[in-house]
Amino acid sequence: MAEDRWQWYPPEVKGWLGVLWGKSAGRAGGSANLLLSHMLDTAAVAEVVWDRYLPPVTKRRLDAVAGGQGTGRRLFAWLCGIHDYGKAVPAFQHVDSDLADAVRRAGLSWDRFAVKSESWRHDKAGGRLLRAALAKAGWAEEQIDWVWPLVAGHHGRFPTLGQLRPKKEALQGKGPSWKLAQSALVEVFSRELGFEGEWPLAAVEPALVPSRAMQLQLSGLVVMADWIASDERHFAGIPDLAKVTIVQARQRAAAAWSSLGLRGGWGVLPTPGPEAFRDRFGHGTRPSQDLVLDVVRRMGGPGLVIVEAPMGEGKTKAALAAAELLAARYGLDGVYLGMPTQATADPMFTQVRAWLRNVEEGLEDQVALLHGKRMFNKEWRGLLEGAGEWSQDADSRYSTVDEYGMRSDCFDGCGGEGEGGERRAPAEWFLGRRRGLLSPFAVGTIDQLLYAATRTKHVMLRMAGLVGKVVVLDEVHAADVYMSQFLLEGLWWLGQAGVPVVLLSATLPPEQRRRLVAAYLAGTRSAEVAAGLEVPEPQGYPSVTAAWPGRGGKPEVLVESTESWRDDLRVRVEVLDEPPTRTDSRAAENDAGAADTPVVDYLRERLVGGGCVLVIRNTVDRAQSTFDALRKEFGADVRLLHGRLHTGHRADRTQEVLDLLAPPAVGAGRPGRLIVVATQLAEQSFDVDADLLITDLAPMDLFLQRIGRLHRHDGVKRSALLEQPTVVVTGVGLDGGGAPHILRASEGIYGRYLLLRTAAEVERVTAGGGTWSIPGQVADLVARVYGTDPVVPEAWGEAETQARRDWEERQTERRAKAAEYVLTRAGEHGAATLAGLHYGGHGSLAEGQFEALVRDGDRSVEVVLVRGTEDRFRTVTGRSLGPNGEVAADVVDDVLCGTVRLPARLTEAAEQALGPLPGWRDHPWLRYSLALKLDEQGEASLGDFRLRYDEALGLVVSGGRPYR
Repeated sequence: MAEDRWQWYPPEVKGWLGVLWGKSAGRAGGSANLLLSHMLDTAAVAEVVWDRYLPPVTKRRLDAVAGGQGTGRRLFAWLCGIHDYGKAVPAFQHVDSDLADAVRRAGLSWDRFAVKSESWRHDKAGGRLLRAALAKAGWAEEQIDWVWPLVAGHHGRFPTLGQLRPKKEALQGKGPSWKLAQSALVEVFSRELGFEGEWPLAAVEPALVPSRAMQLQLSGLVVMADWIASDERHFAGIPDLAKVTIVQARQRAAAAWSSLGLRGGWGVLPTPGPEAFRDRFGHGTRPSQDLVLDVVRRMGGPGLVIVEAPMGEGKTKAALAAAELLAARYGLDGVYLGMPTQATADPMFTQVRAWLRNVEEGLEDQVALLHGKRMFNKEWRGLLEGAGEWSQDADSRYSTVDEYGMRSDCFDGCGGEGEGGERRAPAEWFLGRRRGLLSPFAVGTIDQLLYAATRTKHVMLRMAGLVGKVVVLDEVHAADVYMSQFLLEGLWWLGQAGVPVVLLSATLPPEQRRRLVAAYLAGTRSAEVAAGLEVPEPQGYPSVTAAWPGRGGKPEVLVESTESWRDDLRVRVEVLDEPPTRTDSRAAENDAGAADTPVVDYLRERLVGGGCVLVIRNTVDRAQSTFDALRKEFGADVRLLHGRLHTGHRADRTQEVLDLLAPPAVGAGRPGRLIVVATQLAEQSFDVDADLLITDLAPMDLFLQRIGRLHRHDGVKRSALLEQPTVVVTGVGLDGGGAPHILRASEGIYGRYLLLRTAAEVERVTAGGGTWSIPGQVADLVARVYGTDPVVPEAWGEAETQARRDWEERQTERRAKAAEYVLTRAGEHGAATLAGLHYGGHGSLAEGQFEALVRDGDRSVEVVLVRGTEDRFRTVTGRSLGPNGEVAADVVDDVLCGTVRLPARLTEAAEQALGPLPGWRDHPWLRYSLALKLDEQGEASLGDFRLRYDEALGLVVSGGRPYR
């Protein structure tokens, strides 16, 4: 370190900074790392993050905060490096006895009893120290107020100002020596970064206060820089102050970044021209895709875009093209695409990789797949396997993080960087828990965005991963009222951060559309609500609604519509009346005589000339029962798809159905006769073409989603009896004169109110033998059911009134439940800083707990099926395991394909009775798995339940207490 750095201080200061430590020898590669060294390491990492990772838009905004072009980089490095300032206190320095002795010998003493008897976190200590130091340097109060939480919250939670008071001042450091040492540390650090003068801290002061969302992004980047600089493989300890310089820190940081293989996205992206769509996707645009791109070009700034169009319209391709255009216009460096389920995320991962390959060769290797079961995705695992020995442990290697940044993430035995083949997946560092969104490009479930809207530990890392990207969310209509609270909160933060968001949906109720727009625009104004906002309803379908802050922050809303590329289908609606059965129990509702015989009889008549039919049941039990009845009549022409098939069966059978019912030029040949019985998994991203649809009643938007599978493709030869697209409604009885009978199971899933109003629309169209024009009437039908105008017959009025009362009560309860966990407490959206953001929040949660946090409903668990006896196990495919269940590398796929989700009513029994096989406890993918051991007949007991895995039906559950 240059000697002129010490001209401002008495000689003893140099001795103090030469013993204040930041990492112990055990956590820094064998030699202690001085505190100043770690702070400079982190600042140097931040400089590399700026140069090689930060999106252009973030750099521009930081320049503005720091005071002008070219000033943001140094401020950013300072903000990251100052994070561990709070380690310069007795409460931390006493933790390692040998290092503590050296500190005391240098002249920094403390009351050992006082310090040892009380704990005091160094993050909070740093917040307190920094507040005092910045005030002494003359910083404005508003600048101090937003900076100190970045230090006090760098271990995942932001405390309140009141929580920065230690129980004893001795913990913080008493006396002039401690005060001088602490002051000198921050000043020497600042001078090393280029802030000169007698009062270098004064030169650091920013010019502007960034938005709260930008503060949260910065906090996440501080954590990122700290974690990288805490990796002892690349930042071995430096105990000699003479060797501590920003120059050597920069050399270490550059080497670490290269070794870790970290990088940003596409950087500065040229504006795509009119030929870009064809270049990316191999064909021209449809009218609705033209409309999306036209609206995006007309927007006056980054904002929210809602695309509503029927399935098969090409919404996803339009969204990706719009994302590229938005990124080029506003300096975004990547894309996050969130899907409703893991099953829909997997094929989207493939599609996004293909799109990025056409944008720029090599970008496809920077896409992370983000969901809890990504190890089941063969494409994802294939990408990891090219990286060498560590790949099987890739997810687990970076799955845990030391809160104090003092531990390497490498598990024993994992290889060094540079080993193995060329990387075809994002850098390993991005694979760790909480870090996935920091990858340049990511595809996952919508849950990843919802997690970023929760008041949980390290939420700043998730937000840092989203800000600077274009965010695309598909099938947002699927979010229920509970999930919607997190979605709205997430949109608020993205609006404040200026993140362009593209939402895709088949259609949205007008009030849901208005709420989405209002949440985003409220964020752009840092307001609790978007007061006085009017969102015009689209006058046609497909439609695009765009909203952004105009001049002076005034909201701008643009709503346009066009025609579909296909002519409307005239869909005939019929009802197979299903009257009440005996007592409304599970067994009665699934009785084949009551529910399945009419379906069998109907199809016997309609399939005389062949045809392909999709039957959708609202529960697995009903689907299994219907499949059994149809199989007796139609034999091998019947397929069954539901969530209680194990992973292998579900993947194989889903792919078979997709191939058989694909477009004429794509599929393996359409069968003469096929009946597919499925549950709600056929609602989302299930690209099949059915001649006839039979479906249980569902709320209108989901009901229309199912209808979207009818006559989906042109050029398909259909039998004369199935030439007109027809939907047959089951699960409802309309012949009673009064309010209809609706299956209790359906009411338990969707609530009675919306089902009643949907049933009223069904009765209206069937009474006159009429048809619906699809997609032309989609928006109107959804608006009628979700609106407040009377739609039910007078005889149903009392039932509807009670159902609405129950529905509103339930909606209110679910909103209130979600409010306990959303990131911002009610009434605090106007806060200026992050101080106290985590007050009343939740700590570290496992991924399964996160899922339960953002998705309402009964919790369920997955198990892995194995067959055999206590000392001889086999996979569901028949492969042998070791005596204790040990898994050879070539058998892993066979084990994983036996994964199946249990019904929620079995969760408690499963968690109490099941665990991993002994041979799985050290396996990176299986050590937390619950093994369900089936006997040779494929049966098992679990509490009061009997379970049987049937090769055709999937998991069959009997016993237990009946539904009430």
